[in-house]
Amino acid sequence: MNEGDSGRRPTPASAFRTGSAAFRHRNFRLFWTGQVLSLIGTWMQSVAQSWLVLTLTDSALQVGLVVGLQFLPVLFLGLFGGVLADRLNKRRFLIVTQSAQATQALLLGLLTVTGQIEAWQVLALAAFLGVINAFDMPTRQAFVVEMVGRGEVMNALALNSSAFNLARIVGPAIGGLLVGRIGAGPVFLINATSYVAVLGGLLLMRESELFNRPAPLTGSVWRNLGDGLRYIGRTPIVLVATTLVGLVCMCGMNYSVLLSVMAKDVFTIGSAGFGLLMASLGVGSVTAALFIAASPRLDPARVMVRGAIGFALLEILFALSPRLHSVPLSFVLLFGVGFCMILLTAMSNTAIQRAVPDELRGRVMSVYVTVFAGSTPFGSFMAGSLAGWKGAPFAWGVGACLALLAALWALLRLRREGLLGQAGSAAAS
Repeated sequence: MNEGDSGRRPTPASAFRTGSAAFRHRNFRLFWTGQVLSLIGTWMQSVAQSWLVLTLTDSALQVGLVVGLQFLPVLFLGLFGGVLADRLNKRRFLIVTQSAQATQALLLGLLTVTGQIEAWQVLALAAFLGVINAFDMPTRQAFVVEMVGRGEVMNALALNSSAFNLARIVGPAIGGLLVGRIGAGPVFLINATSYVAVLGGLLLMRESELFNRPAPLTGSVWRNLGDGLRYIGRTPIVLVATTLVGLVCMCGMNYSVLLSVMAKDVFTIGSAGFGLLMASLGVGSVTAALFIAASPRLDPARVMVRGAIGFALLEILFALSPRLHSVPLSFVLLFGVGFCMILLTAMSNTAIQRAVPDELRGRVMSVYVTVFAGSTPFGSFMAGSLAGWKGAPFAWGVGACLALLAALWALLRLRREGLLGQAGSAAAS
């Protein structure tokens, strides 16, 4: 970093250029635009699915089970998804996985609109989606560097987070309203149609403009997998970032399970209110993503830990908010939770992506995704069980306290390893 630049105050124009650097790449623009439209549909489906299961079963545990099944296969298959990501053409493989996701949404929609839907069918289709996610998620994570290059990966990841969380704002709000007016079935069909955008973007990409494309992986699958695991074990920043995200995700990110119950039984604001609670998380998340995109000199390790601590503290306050009988305060707290959540997830992802060699990227990111998404079934089951026993606010508070312990462990471990500040310095050099 040039010391002479440290005192300059960036102009709005330069901040915009910095914050949108990854958009200079045509392939990334196509990918990002398709993702925004498709993810809006996905979040609409998430709201509709949770509400449908709650309507069919009146069970918080069943809601937790269906959410968990969407990610449980990642726990068993995600590592092999990373090996495939390093062996195959990532763009072409994503066309296959995204097409399969569209098919899942279409089947769910057709069963619902024809009145044949039952709880077990929702569970089965959720598990099918989980199998697809096991291969799609690590491939998408590893594909980011190929679209923009290593130097702009933090900006691209932040913009991807903004897309995800922009969808989190719009999707749940629209989904909650539409479920109340036209039912869950048409919402599922709208999601199926939204995949046209992301598939179109992938088909229009130019292979010649991709970066950092290592030679296809060869050799034994088990040996390939072992190489990735050994790298993580001997690289402290990757190990700590992956473990921290997994623990916080399992304990504190059970929104689809607990917020639907709190909207219905605690705040009594219905499906539209549930959508707005989810949207509050999204507003905070988009704000954080734009902040990261415009701040290329952030130290990923330091910001990651601060985000985890802030996330846990704000979640503890949210768990206590029903006692104050203030729904507006709950919306404000969820904004802060969403902001800190992106500080944690985006910066942990950045720390890993900057450290990992290109030839190991798919396998290392598959471990990250497996821990991130694979922890969700356990968290969903735990949250649903605790909510059924002592209520959703109690379940939320327990998870938040456990997340705080994980954040404090990461802080102490990174200090002991002398890693706070190194990731940001390395990136700037």
